[in-house]
Amino acid sequence: MFDLLMQFLDVIFHIDKYLVVLFEQYGLWMYALLFLIIFLETGVVFTPMLPGDSLLFAIGALATQTSLNPFILVGLLSLAAILGDTTNYWIGHYIGPKVFHKKRRFIKQEYLLKTEAFYEAHGGKTIILARFIPVIRTFAPFVAGIGKMKYGRFLMYNVVGGLAWVTLFLLAGYYFGAIPAVKENFTLVILAIIVISFIPVIIEFIKHKTAKVRS
Repeated sequence: MFDLLMQFLDVIFHIDKYLVVLFEQYGLWMYALLFLIIFLETGVVFTPMLPGDSLLFAIGALATQTSLNPFILVGLLSLAAILGDTTNYWIGHYIGPKVFHKKRRFIKQEYLLKTEAFYEAHGGKTIILARFIPVIRTFAPFVAGIGKMKYGRFLMYNVVGGLAWVTLFLLAGYYFGAIPAVKENFTLVILAIIVISFIPVIIEFIKHKTAKVRS
């Protein structure tokens, strides 16, 4: 288990090198592979730990070194993110509220409850905000599908959030990933992205604990 965790962390922190190797092996099939990863990261409720923000940044950086087209990537991966959230919404809609009361093997109850609390605090715009927050990004459409939001309204937030998330991180990687200082310290940049992504979760956790103490 420990070895598996270390391998996973190695992939995350050296994701640029792994992407280069994958591109050398699969060429333009990388489009399909990247589409699948982004779709699973957003569309399957038991895969919240797949890389998201860091992967998009690394993909943007990879596009400066290869024949991958950044505009095709933005369009394709935005579609993957939107379809992922849509799938997740309908999974939640199908399973229903009973998921909160019955433990399920592949769904971590703690993440589910945290996402519900985040949803209560921010309302419909959670679908947009959650795009930029690991773990909650995966659970937000699932919770929305359980019955919190009509699909038409959800779809509007889903499209805006998906486009904003993919465009921001992918183009940031494209325009800044090729800078020598960034390339030489890519592991630190990825670590910074991960830490920054978790700041909203930490803030919500502190606010929640403070509110409990006061009450």
